[in-house]
Amino acid sequence: MPKYFRFMVGNHYLYFTSHCIIEPIHIHASDKKLSESGSAKIWVAENGDTDVESYGNVKAHEMNEICSYIKKNIDVIKKKWHEGGGELNFKGAIFAEETNQ
Repeated sequence: MPKYFRFMVGNHYLYFTSHCIIEPIHIHASDKKLSESGSAKIWVAENGDTDVESYGNVKAHEMNEICSYIKKNIDVIKKKWHEGGGELNFKGAIFAEETNQ
């Protein structure tokens, strides 16, 4: 079941699903509440920096607004992720571990 934030950024819902929490923290953005088809995938660093894996149907100027929102609200995002059952793992930290092995 998707875990949605209770608001939209622009015309997009921000969410993650129970399947997402096995990966490092990331957020999906979609203009369709219950569909990952056409959704964007955005990796989130511990400090709120973002790395867009895919834009889906999200336009560049909309993505800038979404990434800015994520940066400003990283503490809320980390809390929501943890409440959803996810470990607070970040993509950069995982890659650093892999290169050190």
